[in-house]
Amino acid sequence: MAYMRSVPRVWRERKIKYQLLGGKCKDCGKSFYPYRQICPACGSTNVEQVKLPEKGVIEYFTIVRTPPTEFKEYAPYVLAIVKLEDGTKVLAQITDVEPNEVYDGMEVEAVFRKYREQGPNGIIEYGIKFRPVK
Repeated sequence: MAYMRSVPRVWRERKIKYQLLGGKCKDCGKSFYPYRQICPACGSTNVEQVKLPEKGVIEYFTIVRTPPTEFKEYAPYVLAIVKLEDGTKVLAQITDVEPNEVYDGMEVEAVFRKYREQGPNGIIEYGIKFRPVK
C-alpha cells in the first residue's frame, strides 16, 4: 500500500512548501531548509523563519530510475542538492529538463509544481521544485 499523507498534515505544511520558507539561526548564522525550530548546526532554539532565495546552482544530482511505488509514473527524474544564493542547501527535484541534460553547476530557479497524487481520489500535493534558469 502506498504511503498516504493526511489532509491536515498537507494543509499545515503548505506555507513552508509553497513559499520556500526555511530557518535561520540567530546564534550561529546557519540557514536551512526545511524550517524547524531547532538549528541542525548548533542545536540552538533561537531560530527565525525566513524566505529563502529562489535561485541557486546544482551541487550534486542523481537520476532516479527505480523510484518508490508512489513515484513510478514520474521516472526517470532528477533529485539534486541545490545550493541557493545565500548558501542554504535544498534537496529538490529538478523539472522541465531531460535528465541527461542536467549537470553540476547548472543554474536553477524555484517553480511551483505538483509533487504527487495519492491515487485517483486522493490528495494532490504541490510544492517547490527547481528548473534550469531560462
